[in-house]
Amino acid sequence: MTLQLVPVTFAQACAFVEEHHRHHMAPRGMKFAVGAATDEGELVGVLIASRPVARHFDDGRTVEVSRSCTDGTRNANSLLYGAAARAAFALGYTRVITYTQAGETGASLRAAGWKVIAERAERGSWAESSVKLRSLRDPVGSGGVQRTLWEQVPWLR
Repeated sequence: MTLQLVPVTFAQACAFVEEHHRHHMAPRGMKFAVGAATDEGELVGVLIASRPVARHFDDGRTVEVSRSCTDGTRNANSLLYGAAARAAFALGYTRVITYTQAGETGASLRAAGWKVIAERAERGSWAESSVKLRSLRDPVGSGGVQRTLWEQVPWLR
């Protein structure tokens, strides 16, 4: 089976994430999205890129892959991660980041040329914020889960 990149709207990407993602809801916004489809046109994966959640990365030149989701089709995630980096650089971004959670191997990211830059310790959930205000972010968040920070920059490719 051959996969191809296809354009998707934010609504299409969110619907796919809601149906297929194992631990996150669709994000609230995006910079761009891309899909992976079979030769027959069946959508098998989506990737959504957004502003970085961490404010120190939100410099106007960095974009974060906030969701990557497939139905399990082989190589779809690698195709999407590679496409996200190429699209971001074509749009003028100089850095693309994403996170994986403990237990996720990152094989798709490595296959697409991404590099690990940091390991983040587990933390409390968004609901345990020091601000004590209800967050508009994903209520599950990454609370209680160790994360790995990955990046793709033009000179790593």
